[in-house]
Amino acid sequence: MDNILVSISIIIGVAALLSIMARIIKQPPIIAYLVAGLIVGPIGLNIIGANSEFIQIFARMGIALLLFIVGLSLDFRVLKEFGKVSSLAGLGEILVTAVAGFLLSLALEFRNIQAMYLAAAFAFSSTVVVVKLLSDKKEMDTLHGRIALGILIVEDFVAGLVLMLVPILQTSNGGLIILGITKIILLIAAVFIFSTFVLNKFTHYLAKHQETLFLFGIAWAFLLASLFYYFGLSLEIGALIAGMSLASSKYTLELGGKIKPLRDFFVVLLFVYFGSKLVGPISSKLIWNALAFSALILIGKPLIVMSFMKLFGYKKRTNFLTGSSLAQLSEFSLILILFGFTSGILSQSTMNLAVLISVITIGISSYSIFYSHKIFNKISHLLDIFEGTNNEIESEENKKEIYDVILFGYHRIGYKILQTLKKLNKKFVVIDYNPKVILSLSKQGINCIYGDALDPGFLSEIKLGKAQLIISTLPEEEANLSIKRMLKELGSKATFVATAEQPRNALDLYNENVDYVIVPHHLGGDYISKIIEKFGTDKSKYDQLGKTHKKELIKARNTSNF
Repeated sequence: MDNILVSISIIIGVAALLSIMARIIKQPPIIAYLVAGLIVGPIGLNIIGANSEFIQIFARMGIALLLFIVGLSLDFRVLKEFGKVSSLAGLGEILVTAVAGFLLSLALEFRNIQAMYLAAAFAFSSTVVVVKLLSDKKEMDTLHGRIALGILIVEDFVAGLVLMLVPILQTSNGGLIILGITKIILLIAAVFIFSTFVLNKFTHYLAKHQETLFLFGIAWAFLLASLFYYFGLSLEIGALIAGMSLASSKYTLELGGKIKPLRDFFVVLLFVYFGSKLVGPISSKLIWNALAFSALILIGKPLIVMSFMKLFGYKKRTNFLTGSSLAQLSEFSLILILFGFTSGILSQSTMNLAVLISVITIGISSYSIFYSHKIFNKISHLLDIFEGTNNEIESEENKKEIYDVILFGYHRIGYKILQTLKKLNKKFVVIDYNPKVILSLSKQGINCIYGDALDPGFLSEIKLGKAQLIISTLPEEEANLSIKRMLKELGSKATFVATAEQPRNALDLYNENVDYVIVPHHLGGDYISKIIEKFGTDKSKYDQLGKTHKKELIKARNTSNF
Protein backbone atom coordinates (compact mmCIF):
# COMPACT_ATOMS: atom_id res chain seq x y z
CA MET A 1 0.00 0.00 0.00
CA ASP A 2 2.86 2.38 0.86
CA ASN A 3 4.35 1.62 -2.54
CA ILE A 4 1.12 2.66 -4.26
CA LEU A 5 0.89 5.92 -2.29
CA VAL A 6 4.51 6.79 -3.10
CA SER A 7 3.98 6.00 -6.81
CA ILE A 8 0.81 8.11 -7.02
CA SER A 9 2.51 10.96 -5.17
CA ILE A 10 5.41 10.97 -7.64
CA ILE A 11 3.03 10.71 -10.61
CA ILE A 12 0.92 13.63 -9.40
CA GLY A 13 4.05 15.64 -8.65
CA VAL A 14 5.49 15.08 -12.13
CA ALA A 15 2.12 15.89 -13.74
CA ALA A 16 1.79 19.09 -11.67
CA LEU A 17 5.27 20.27 -12.62
CA LEU A 18 4.69 19.57 -16.31
CA SER A 19 1.25 21.22 -16.26
CA ILE A 20 2.88 24.42 -14.93
CA MET A 21 5.38 24.27 -17.78
CA ALA A 22 2.55 23.56 -20.25
CA ARG A 23 0.65 26.61 -19.06
CA ILE A 24 3.73 28.79 -19.60
CA ILE A 25 4.01 27.64 -23.22
CA LYS A 26 0.21 27.80 -23.68
CA GLN A 27 -0.41 24.06 -23.96
CA PRO A 28 -3.47 22.30 -22.50
CA PRO A 29 -2.89 20.18 -19.36
CA ILE A 30 -3.69 16.98 -21.27
CA ILE A 31 -0.35 17.27 -23.09
CA ALA A 32 1.42 17.57 -19.73
CA TYR A 33 -0.36 14.48 -18.41
CA LEU A 34 0.51 12.40 -21.49
CA VAL A 35 4.15 13.46 -21.29
CA ALA A 36 4.11 12.69 -17.56
CA GLY A 37 2.96 9.20 -18.51
CA LEU A 38 5.94 8.89 -20.84
CA ILE A 39 8.29 9.93 -18.05
CA VAL A 40 6.90 7.61 -15.36
CA GLY A 41 6.17 4.79 -17.82
CA PRO A 42 8.34 1.94 -19.11
CA ILE A 43 10.38 4.10 -21.49
CA GLY A 44 11.14 6.55 -18.67
CA LEU A 45 11.48 6.06 -14.92
CA ASN A 46 9.14 3.04 -14.92
CA ILE A 47 7.55 4.21 -11.65
CA ILE A 48 4.17 2.66 -12.48
CA GLY A 49 5.71 -0.81 -12.81
CA ALA A 50 4.15 -3.28 -10.37
CA ASN A 51 1.40 -0.80 -9.47
CA SER A 52 0.06 -0.59 -13.02
CA GLU A 53 -3.06 -2.58 -12.05
CA PHE A 54 -4.03 -0.02 -9.40
CA ILE A 55 -3.27 2.88 -11.72
CA GLN A 56 -5.47 1.23 -14.33
CA ILE A 57 -8.34 1.05 -11.81
CA PHE A 58 -7.95 4.78 -11.11
CA ALA A 59 -7.76 5.39 -14.85
CA ARG A 60 -11.06 3.57 -15.44
CA MET A 61 -12.64 5.62 -12.66
CA GLY A 62 -11.34 8.68 -14.49
CA ILE A 63 -12.92 7.46 -17.72
CA ALA A 64 -16.24 6.88 -15.92
CA LEU A 65 -16.29 10.36 -14.36
CA LEU A 66 -15.13 11.97 -17.62
CA LEU A 67 -17.93 10.30 -19.56
CA PHE A 68 -20.43 11.17 -16.83
CA ILE A 69 -19.54 14.87 -17.15
CA VAL A 70 -19.68 14.60 -20.96
CA GLY A 71 -23.10 12.98 -20.63
CA LEU A 72 -24.29 15.88 -18.47
CA SER A 73 -23.37 18.26 -21.31
CA LEU A 74 -25.20 16.24 -23.97
CA ASP A 75 -28.39 18.24 -23.69
CA PHE A 76 -29.57 18.39 -27.30
CA ARG A 77 -31.54 21.55 -26.63
CA VAL A 78 -28.17 23.29 -27.21
CA LEU A 79 -28.45 22.25 -30.85
CA LYS A 80 -31.65 24.23 -31.44
CA GLU A 81 -29.79 27.29 -32.69
CA PHE A 82 -27.26 25.63 -34.98
CA GLY A 83 -28.72 22.12 -35.15
CA LYS A 84 -28.64 21.80 -38.93
CA VAL A 85 -25.09 22.98 -39.55
CA SER A 86 -23.74 21.23 -36.44
CA SER A 87 -25.44 17.95 -37.30
CA LEU A 88 -24.46 17.97 -40.97
CA ALA A 89 -20.90 19.16 -40.35
CA GLY A 90 -20.48 16.80 -37.39
CA LEU A 91 -21.83 13.69 -39.09
CA GLY A 92 -20.17 14.58 -42.39
CA GLU A 93 -16.81 15.12 -40.71
CA ILE A 94 -17.11 11.80 -38.86
CA LEU A 95 -17.98 9.88 -42.03
CA VAL A 96 -15.43 11.48 -44.37
CA THR A 97 -12.61 11.41 -41.81
CA ALA A 98 -13.35 7.78 -40.95
CA VAL A 99 -13.28 6.75 -44.62
CA ALA A 100 -10.08 8.72 -45.27
CA GLY A 101 -8.52 7.27 -42.10
CA PHE A 102 -9.47 3.73 -43.11
CA LEU A 103 -7.99 4.11 -46.60
CA LEU A 104 -4.82 5.72 -45.24
CA SER A 105 -4.49 2.89 -42.70
CA LEU A 106 -4.74 0.29 -45.44
CA ALA A 107 -2.20 2.21 -47.52
CA LEU A 108 0.17 2.11 -44.53
CA GLU A 109 -0.30 -1.69 -44.40
CA PHE A 110 -2.53 -1.99 -41.33
CA ARG A 111 -4.88 -4.97 -41.14
CA ASN A 112 -8.62 -4.39 -41.71
CA ILE A 113 -9.59 -4.60 -38.03
CA GLN A 114 -6.77 -2.24 -37.02
CA ALA A 115 -7.73 0.15 -39.81
CA MET A 116 -11.35 0.16 -38.59
CA TYR A 117 -10.32 1.05 -35.01
CA LEU A 118 -7.97 3.79 -36.20
CA ALA A 119 -10.54 5.19 -38.62
CA ALA A 120 -13.15 5.40 -35.85
CA ALA A 121 -10.64 6.98 -33.46
CA PHE A 122 -9.58 9.68 -35.94
CA ALA A 123 -13.18 10.77 -36.54
CA PHE A 124 -13.64 12.47 -33.15
CA SER A 125 -12.29 15.74 -31.74
CA SER A 126 -11.52 16.55 -28.11
CA THR A 127 -14.34 18.24 -26.22
CA VAL A 128 -12.06 18.75 -23.21
CA VAL A 129 -9.34 20.53 -25.23
CA VAL A 130 -11.63 22.64 -27.43
CA VAL A 131 -13.94 23.84 -24.65
CA LYS A 132 -10.97 24.66 -22.39
CA LEU A 133 -9.13 26.70 -25.02
CA LEU A 134 -12.20 28.52 -26.36
CA SER A 135 -13.25 29.33 -22.79
CA ASP A 136 -9.79 30.74 -22.04
CA LYS A 137 -10.10 32.93 -25.17
CA LYS A 138 -13.66 33.92 -24.18
CA GLU A 139 -14.92 32.63 -27.54
CA MET A 140 -17.51 30.10 -26.37
CA ASP A 141 -20.34 32.52 -27.19
CA THR A 142 -19.02 33.48 -30.61
CA LEU A 143 -20.58 32.10 -33.77
CA HIS A 144 -17.72 29.70 -34.49
CA GLY A 145 -17.54 28.71 -30.81
CA ARG A 146 -21.20 27.74 -30.62
CA ILE A 147 -21.11 25.85 -33.93
CA ALA A 148 -17.96 24.00 -32.80
CA LEU A 149 -19.71 23.10 -29.53
CA GLY A 150 -22.70 21.80 -31.49
CA ILE A 151 -20.42 19.67 -33.67
CA LEU A 152 -18.67 18.32 -30.57
CA ILE A 153 -22.03 17.35 -29.03
CA VAL A 154 -22.91 15.42 -32.20
CA GLU A 155 -19.46 13.78 -32.19
CA ASP A 156 -19.69 12.87 -28.50
CA PHE A 157 -23.08 11.26 -29.05
CA VAL A 158 -21.78 9.20 -31.99
CA ALA A 159 -18.64 8.33 -30.01
CA GLY A 160 -20.85 7.12 -27.18
CA LEU A 161 -22.74 4.86 -29.58
CA VAL A 162 -19.46 3.52 -30.98
CA LEU A 163 -18.15 2.74 -27.48
CA MET A 164 -21.42 0.97 -26.69
CA LEU A 165 -21.37 -1.17 -29.80
CA VAL A 166 -17.66 -2.03 -30.05
CA PRO A 167 -17.64 -4.63 -27.22
CA ILE A 168 -20.74 -6.26 -28.72
CA LEU A 169 -19.57 -6.26 -32.34
CA GLN A 170 -16.27 -7.90 -31.38
CA THR A 171 -18.09 -11.23 -31.36
CA SER A 172 -18.88 -12.93 -34.64
CA ASN A 173 -22.01 -14.56 -33.23
CA GLY A 174 -25.04 -12.82 -34.76
CA GLY A 175 -27.32 -13.94 -31.94
CA LEU A 176 -25.06 -12.45 -29.28
CA ILE A 177 -24.84 -9.18 -31.21
CA ILE A 178 -28.63 -8.88 -31.37
CA LEU A 179 -28.89 -9.80 -27.68
CA GLY A 180 -26.29 -7.18 -26.75
CA ILE A 181 -28.00 -4.41 -28.73
CA THR A 182 -31.34 -5.38 -27.21
CA LYS A 183 -29.80 -5.14 -23.72
CA ILE A 184 -28.49 -1.66 -24.47
CA ILE A 185 -31.82 -0.41 -25.81
CA LEU A 186 -33.81 -1.82 -22.87
CA LEU A 187 -31.35 -0.55 -20.26
CA ILE A 188 -31.20 2.96 -21.75
CA ALA A 189 -34.99 3.09 -22.05
CA ALA A 190 -35.39 1.99 -18.44
CA VAL A 191 -32.85 4.55 -17.22
CA PHE A 192 -34.48 7.46 -19.06
CA ILE A 193 -38.00 6.47 -17.97
CA PHE A 194 -36.82 6.28 -14.35
CA SER A 195 -34.99 9.60 -14.74
CA THR A 196 -38.03 11.36 -16.24
CA PHE A 197 -40.63 10.22 -13.74
CA VAL A 198 -38.61 9.74 -10.55
CA LEU A 199 -35.06 11.06 -10.64
CA ASN A 200 -35.73 14.63 -11.83
CA LYS A 201 -38.26 15.12 -9.03
CA PHE A 202 -35.90 13.59 -6.50
CA THR A 203 -33.10 15.99 -7.45
CA HIS A 204 -35.27 18.93 -6.30
CA TYR A 205 -34.95 17.59 -2.77
CA LEU A 206 -31.27 16.70 -3.11
CA ALA A 207 -30.39 20.18 -4.39
CA LYS A 208 -31.26 21.66 -0.98
CA HIS A 209 -28.09 20.09 0.38
CA GLN A 210 -25.02 20.58 -1.81
CA GLU A 211 -22.98 17.78 -0.23
CA THR A 212 -25.85 15.35 -0.77
CA LEU A 213 -26.19 16.39 -4.43
CA PHE A 214 -22.44 15.89 -4.91
CA LEU A 215 -22.49 12.40 -3.40
CA PHE A 216 -25.62 11.48 -5.31
CA GLY A 217 -23.99 12.43 -8.63
CA ILE A 218 -20.99 10.21 -7.97
CA ALA A 219 -23.19 7.37 -6.70
CA TRP A 220 -25.49 7.59 -9.74
CA ALA A 221 -22.52 7.52 -12.15
CA PHE A 222 -20.90 4.47 -10.57
CA LEU A 223 -24.24 2.71 -9.91
CA LEU A 224 -25.17 2.77 -13.60
CA ALA A 225 -21.58 1.93 -14.57
CA SER A 226 -21.80 -1.16 -12.35
CA LEU A 227 -25.28 -2.03 -13.67
CA PHE A 228 -24.11 -1.97 -17.29
CA TYR A 229 -21.05 -4.02 -16.35
CA TYR A 230 -23.28 -6.58 -14.59
CA PHE A 231 -25.25 -7.05 -17.81
CA GLY A 232 -22.06 -7.66 -19.76
CA LEU A 233 -21.74 -4.16 -21.20
CA SER A 234 -19.12 -1.44 -20.82
CA LEU A 235 -19.10 0.24 -17.41
CA GLU A 236 -17.80 3.45 -19.04
CA ILE A 237 -20.93 3.63 -21.21
CA GLY A 238 -23.05 3.18 -18.10
CA ALA A 239 -21.43 6.33 -16.72
CA LEU A 240 -22.12 8.19 -20.00
CA ILE A 241 -25.80 7.20 -19.89
CA ALA A 242 -25.94 8.26 -16.22
CA GLY A 243 -24.84 11.75 -17.25
CA MET A 244 -27.20 11.92 -20.24
CA SER A 245 -30.15 10.92 -18.03
CA LEU A 246 -29.55 14.07 -15.97
CA ALA A 247 -28.63 16.39 -18.86
CA SER A 248 -32.02 18.08 -18.98
CA SER A 249 -32.14 18.69 -15.21
CA LYS A 250 -31.90 22.31 -14.11
CA TYR A 251 -29.29 21.23 -11.57
CA THR A 252 -26.94 19.89 -14.23
CA LEU A 253 -24.49 22.81 -14.11
CA GLU A 254 -24.29 22.74 -10.31
CA LEU A 255 -23.86 18.96 -10.26
CA GLY A 256 -21.20 19.04 -12.98
CA GLY A 257 -19.39 21.90 -11.27
CA LYS A 258 -19.12 19.98 -8.01
CA ILE A 259 -17.92 16.75 -9.59
CA LYS A 260 -15.39 18.32 -11.97
CA PRO A 261 -12.62 18.79 -9.36
CA LEU A 262 -12.86 15.09 -8.45
CA ARG A 263 -12.99 14.17 -12.13
CA ASP A 264 -9.91 16.29 -12.83
CA PHE A 265 -7.89 14.33 -10.28
CA PHE A 266 -8.78 10.99 -11.84
CA VAL A 267 -8.37 12.40 -15.35
CA VAL A 268 -4.76 13.23 -14.48
CA LEU A 269 -4.17 9.55 -13.69
CA LEU A 270 -6.16 8.55 -16.78
CA PHE A 271 -3.98 10.46 -19.23
CA VAL A 272 -0.81 9.58 -17.34
CA TYR A 273 -1.89 5.96 -17.80
CA PHE A 274 -2.43 6.57 -21.52
CA GLY A 275 1.01 8.15 -21.77
CA SER A 276 2.59 5.20 -19.97
CA LYS A 277 1.21 2.94 -22.68
CA LEU A 278 3.80 4.32 -25.09
CA VAL A 279 6.32 1.50 -24.82
CA GLY A 280 9.51 1.44 -26.86
CA PRO A 281 11.11 1.09 -29.22
CA ILE A 282 9.96 4.20 -31.12
CA SER A 283 10.89 3.24 -34.67
CA SER A 284 11.16 5.46 -37.72
CA LYS A 285 8.12 3.67 -39.17
CA LEU A 286 6.07 4.55 -36.06
CA ILE A 287 7.07 8.20 -36.35
CA TRP A 288 6.28 8.27 -40.09
CA ASN A 289 2.84 6.72 -39.52
CA ALA A 290 2.14 9.16 -36.69
CA LEU A 291 3.05 12.13 -38.89
CA ALA A 292 0.90 10.84 -41.77
CA PHE A 293 -2.16 10.35 -39.57
CA SER A 294 -1.53 13.66 -37.77
CA ALA A 295 -1.53 15.47 -41.13
CA LEU A 296 -4.94 13.95 -41.89
CA ILE A 297 -6.29 15.21 -38.57
CA LEU A 298 -4.60 18.63 -38.55
CA ILE A 299 -5.30 19.52 -42.20
CA GLY A 300 -8.00 17.15 -43.40
CA LYS A 301 -10.48 17.65 -40.56
CA PRO A 302 -10.63 21.47 -40.83
CA LEU A 303 -11.03 21.28 -44.63
CA ILE A 304 -13.90 18.78 -44.26
CA VAL A 305 -15.71 20.92 -41.68
CA MET A 306 -15.16 24.09 -43.71
CA SER A 307 -16.59 22.43 -46.82
CA PHE A 308 -19.78 21.40 -45.06
CA MET A 309 -20.20 24.80 -43.40
CA LYS A 310 -19.87 26.57 -46.75
CA LEU A 311 -23.03 24.75 -47.85
CA PHE A 312 -24.88 26.82 -45.22
CA GLY A 313 -23.43 30.07 -46.51
CA TYR A 314 -21.08 30.87 -43.64
CA LYS A 315 -18.14 33.11 -44.45
CA LYS A 316 -14.64 31.76 -44.75
CA ARG A 317 -13.53 33.33 -41.46
CA THR A 318 -16.22 31.54 -39.45
CA ASN A 319 -15.57 28.34 -41.39
CA PHE A 320 -11.83 28.49 -40.71
CA LEU A 321 -12.15 29.31 -37.01
CA THR A 322 -14.64 26.47 -36.52
CA GLY A 323 -12.72 23.89 -38.53
CA SER A 324 -9.31 24.68 -37.05
CA SER A 325 -10.64 24.26 -33.51
CA LEU A 326 -11.53 20.60 -34.18
CA ALA A 327 -8.12 19.43 -35.45
CA GLN A 328 -7.01 17.00 -32.75
CA LEU A 329 -7.53 13.47 -31.46
CA SER A 330 -10.28 13.04 -28.87
CA GLU A 331 -10.17 11.56 -25.38
CA PHE A 332 -12.83 9.19 -26.79
CA SER A 333 -10.27 8.12 -29.40
CA LEU A 334 -7.79 7.07 -26.74
CA ILE A 335 -10.50 5.24 -24.81
CA LEU A 336 -11.55 3.39 -27.97
CA ILE A 337 -7.97 2.39 -28.78
CA LEU A 338 -7.49 1.31 -25.15
CA PHE A 339 -10.57 -0.93 -25.45
CA GLY A 340 -9.08 -2.58 -28.50
CA PHE A 341 -5.67 -2.92 -26.84
CA THR A 342 -6.92 -4.46 -23.58
CA SER A 343 -9.15 -6.90 -25.50
CA GLY A 344 -6.12 -8.11 -27.47
CA ILE A 345 -7.36 -6.89 -30.87
CA LEU A 346 -4.84 -4.06 -31.20
CA SER A 347 -1.10 -4.44 -30.76
CA GLN A 348 1.25 -2.45 -28.56
CA SER A 349 2.55 -0.60 -31.62
CA THR A 350 -1.00 0.60 -32.43
CA MET A 351 -1.38 1.86 -28.86
CA ASN A 352 1.97 3.61 -29.20
CA LEU A 353 0.77 5.17 -32.44
CA ALA A 354 -2.44 6.54 -30.86
CA VAL A 355 -0.59 8.12 -27.93
CA LEU A 356 1.99 9.70 -30.25
CA ILE A 357 -0.73 11.11 -32.54
CA SER A 358 -2.52 12.54 -29.50
CA VAL A 359 0.59 14.38 -28.35
CA ILE A 360 1.24 15.76 -31.85
CA THR A 361 -2.30 16.83 -32.73
CA ILE A 362 -3.32 18.21 -29.34
CA GLY A 363 -0.04 20.12 -29.11
CA ILE A 364 -0.20 21.70 -32.57
CA SER A 365 -3.96 22.36 -32.51
CA SER A 366 -3.61 24.14 -29.16
CA TYR A 367 -1.36 26.70 -30.80
CA SER A 368 -3.56 26.91 -33.90
CA ILE A 369 -6.63 27.62 -31.75
CA PHE A 370 -4.79 30.16 -29.62
CA TYR A 371 -3.47 32.04 -32.67
CA SER A 372 -6.40 31.24 -34.99
CA HIS A 373 -7.23 34.87 -35.81
CA LYS A 374 -3.65 35.74 -36.70
CA ILE A 375 -3.31 32.57 -38.79
CA PHE A 376 -6.50 33.41 -40.68
CA ASN A 377 -5.32 36.92 -41.42
CA LYS A 378 -2.14 35.45 -42.93
CA ILE A 379 -3.81 32.81 -45.12
CA SER A 380 -7.28 34.27 -45.77
CA HIS A 381 -6.44 34.86 -49.44
CA LEU A 382 -5.98 31.10 -49.84
CA LEU A 383 -9.43 30.31 -48.43
CA ASP A 384 -11.68 32.06 -50.96
CA ILE A 385 -13.01 28.66 -52.04
CA PHE A 386 -14.70 28.40 -48.63
CA GLU A 387 -16.36 31.83 -48.81
CA GLY A 388 -20.13 31.96 -48.38
CA THR A 389 -22.81 34.47 -47.37
CA ASN A 390 -25.01 33.99 -44.32
CA ASN A 391 -27.82 36.39 -45.12
CA GLU A 392 -29.72 35.68 -41.90
CA ILE A 393 -26.94 37.08 -39.72
CA GLU A 394 -25.01 39.44 -41.94
CA SER A 395 -26.81 42.21 -43.73
CA GLU A 396 -25.01 43.81 -46.64
CA GLU A 397 -27.47 46.68 -46.53
CA ASN A 398 -26.48 47.52 -42.95
CA LYS A 399 -22.83 47.54 -43.91
CA LYS A 400 -23.43 50.38 -46.37
CA GLU A 401 -24.84 52.68 -43.70
CA ILE A 402 -22.79 55.49 -42.16
CA TYR A 403 -23.05 55.83 -38.39
CA ASP A 404 -22.03 58.64 -36.02
CA VAL A 405 -21.33 56.24 -33.15
CA ILE A 406 -20.17 52.62 -33.38
CA LEU A 407 -20.31 50.37 -30.32
CA PHE A 408 -18.28 47.16 -30.43
CA GLY A 409 -19.62 44.58 -27.98
CA TYR A 410 -23.08 44.66 -26.41
CA HIS A 411 -22.59 42.19 -23.58
CA ARG A 412 -21.08 43.29 -20.23
CA ILE A 413 -20.88 47.11 -20.02
CA GLY A 414 -22.16 47.57 -23.57
CA TYR A 415 -25.74 47.24 -22.33
CA LYS A 416 -25.41 50.33 -20.10
CA ILE A 417 -23.66 52.33 -22.81
CA LEU A 418 -26.46 51.51 -25.24
CA GLN A 419 -29.01 53.13 -22.92
CA THR A 420 -27.11 56.41 -23.14
CA LEU A 421 -26.64 56.16 -26.92
CA LYS A 422 -30.42 55.91 -27.31
CA LYS A 423 -30.75 59.35 -25.70
CA LEU A 424 -28.26 61.00 -28.07
CA ASN A 425 -29.41 62.56 -31.30
CA LYS A 426 -26.86 60.48 -33.16
CA LYS A 427 -27.13 57.53 -35.50
CA PHE A 428 -25.46 54.52 -33.89
CA VAL A 429 -24.90 50.83 -34.53
CA VAL A 430 -23.93 47.90 -32.30
CA ILE A 431 -21.40 45.39 -33.63
CA ASP A 432 -21.12 42.02 -31.96
CA TYR A 433 -19.69 38.58 -32.74
CA ASN A 434 -22.40 36.69 -30.84
CA PRO A 435 -25.30 35.75 -33.17
CA LYS A 436 -27.73 35.53 -30.24
CA VAL A 437 -26.98 39.16 -29.37
CA ILE A 438 -27.58 40.22 -32.98
CA LEU A 439 -30.90 38.41 -33.15
CA SER A 440 -31.96 39.92 -29.81
CA LEU A 441 -31.04 43.49 -30.83
CA SER A 442 -32.76 43.05 -34.20
CA LYS A 443 -36.00 42.13 -32.44
CA GLN A 444 -35.69 45.36 -30.42
CA GLY A 445 -35.29 47.40 -33.60
CA ILE A 446 -31.72 48.43 -32.79
CA ASN A 447 -29.23 48.86 -35.64
CA CYS A 448 -26.76 46.00 -35.35
CA ILE A 449 -24.22 44.16 -37.46
CA TYR A 450 -22.70 40.75 -36.93
CA GLY A 451 -18.94 41.03 -37.28
CA ASP A 452 -15.47 40.50 -35.86
CA ALA A 453 -13.26 43.44 -34.85
CA LEU A 454 -10.20 41.32 -35.64
CA ASP A 455 -11.17 41.10 -39.32
CA PRO A 456 -9.60 44.04 -41.25
CA GLY A 457 -11.84 43.30 -44.22
CA PHE A 458 -14.94 43.68 -42.09
CA LEU A 459 -13.69 46.90 -40.48
CA SER A 460 -13.08 48.43 -43.90
CA GLU A 461 -16.60 47.56 -45.05
CA ILE A 462 -18.48 49.27 -42.19
CA LYS A 463 -17.09 52.72 -43.01
CA LEU A 464 -15.30 52.97 -39.69
CA GLY A 465 -13.52 56.15 -40.72
CA LYS A 466 -16.82 58.07 -41.08
CA ALA A 467 -17.81 57.65 -37.40
CA GLN A 468 -17.36 60.44 -34.82
CA LEU A 469 -17.17 58.21 -31.75
CA ILE A 470 -16.10 54.57 -31.53
CA ILE A 471 -16.52 52.62 -28.29
CA SER A 472 -15.12 49.14 -27.79
CA THR A 473 -16.17 47.12 -24.74
CA LEU A 474 -14.11 44.18 -26.02
CA PRO A 475 -11.43 43.26 -23.44
CA GLU A 476 -9.13 41.60 -26.01
CA GLU A 477 -6.15 43.88 -26.61
CA GLU A 478 -5.60 42.57 -30.14
CA ALA A 479 -9.20 43.50 -31.11
CA ASN A 480 -8.77 47.07 -29.86
CA LEU A 481 -5.41 47.40 -31.59
CA SER A 482 -7.01 46.13 -34.79
CA ILE A 483 -9.62 48.91 -34.61
CA LYS A 484 -6.95 51.53 -33.84
CA ARG A 485 -4.78 50.38 -36.75
CA MET A 486 -7.72 50.65 -39.13
CA LEU A 487 -8.57 54.16 -37.88
CA LYS A 488 -4.96 55.20 -38.43
CA GLU A 489 -4.94 53.67 -41.90
CA LEU A 490 -8.14 55.53 -42.80
CA GLY A 491 -6.82 58.81 -41.39
CA SER A 492 -9.84 59.03 -39.09
CA LYS A 493 -10.09 61.69 -36.37
CA ALA A 494 -12.82 59.83 -34.50
CA THR A 495 -12.68 59.58 -30.71
CA PHE A 496 -11.79 56.01 -29.75
CA VAL A 497 -12.72 54.60 -26.34
CA ALA A 498 -11.35 51.09 -25.70
CA THR A 499 -11.53 48.58 -22.83
CA ALA A 500 -8.82 46.63 -20.99
CA GLU A 501 -9.06 44.17 -18.13
CA GLN A 502 -5.54 44.79 -16.83
CA PRO A 503 -3.74 48.12 -16.20
CA ARG A 504 -0.72 47.01 -18.25
CA ASN A 505 -3.01 46.40 -21.25
CA ALA A 506 -4.54 49.84 -20.74
CA LEU A 507 -1.06 51.39 -20.81
CA ASP A 508 -0.29 49.55 -24.05
CA LEU A 509 -3.43 51.03 -25.61
CA TYR A 510 -2.61 54.52 -24.38
CA ASN A 511 0.84 54.12 -25.94
CA GLU A 512 -0.97 53.47 -29.23
CA ASN A 513 -2.77 56.85 -28.81
CA VAL A 514 -6.18 55.47 -27.84
CA ASP A 515 -8.14 58.46 -26.45
CA TYR A 516 -9.54 56.76 -23.34
CA VAL A 517 -9.34 53.24 -21.93
CA ILE A 518 -12.04 51.76 -19.71
CA VAL A 519 -10.61 49.58 -16.93
CA PRO A 520 -13.82 48.16 -15.38
CA HIS A 521 -12.52 47.23 -11.92
CA HIS A 522 -10.79 50.61 -11.56
CA LEU A 523 -13.99 52.44 -12.47
CA GLY A 524 -15.93 50.14 -10.16
CA GLY A 525 -13.53 50.96 -7.33
CA ASP A 526 -13.93 54.70 -7.95
CA TYR A 527 -17.71 54.37 -8.00
CA ILE A 528 -18.01 52.38 -4.77
CA SER A 529 -15.53 54.73 -3.06
CA LYS A 530 -17.76 57.70 -3.85
CA ILE A 531 -20.82 55.81 -2.60
CA ILE A 532 -19.08 55.02 0.70
CA GLU A 533 -17.98 58.65 1.00
CA LYS A 534 -21.57 59.79 0.37
CA PHE A 535 -23.51 57.21 2.43
CA GLY A 536 -21.06 56.46 5.21
CA THR A 537 -22.58 53.71 7.37
CA ASP A 538 -26.24 54.56 6.71
CA LYS A 539 -27.80 51.13 6.02
CA SER A 540 -31.08 52.57 4.66
CA LYS A 541 -29.29 54.42 1.83
CA TYR A 542 -27.37 51.31 0.76
CA ASP A 543 -30.61 49.34 0.89
CA GLN A 544 -32.42 51.87 -1.30
CA LEU A 545 -29.56 51.95 -3.81
CA GLY A 546 -29.50 48.14 -3.86
CA LYS A 547 -33.21 47.93 -4.64
CA THR A 548 -32.76 50.36 -7.54
CA HIS A 549 -29.82 48.33 -8.80
CA LYS A 550 -31.83 45.11 -8.56
CA LYS A 551 -34.61 46.62 -10.68
CA GLU A 552 -32.05 47.62 -13.32
CA LEU A 553 -30.59 44.10 -13.36
CA ILE A 554 -34.04 42.53 -13.75
CA LYS A 555 -34.82 44.93 -16.57
CA ALA A 556 -31.50 44.09 -18.26
CA ARG A 557 -32.18 40.38 -17.95
CA ASN A 558 -35.73 40.68 -19.31
CA THR A 559 -34.83 42.89 -22.27
CA SER A 560 -31.57 41.26 -23.35
CA ASN A 561 -33.19 38.03 -24.63
CA PHE A 562 -29.94 36.11 -24.84
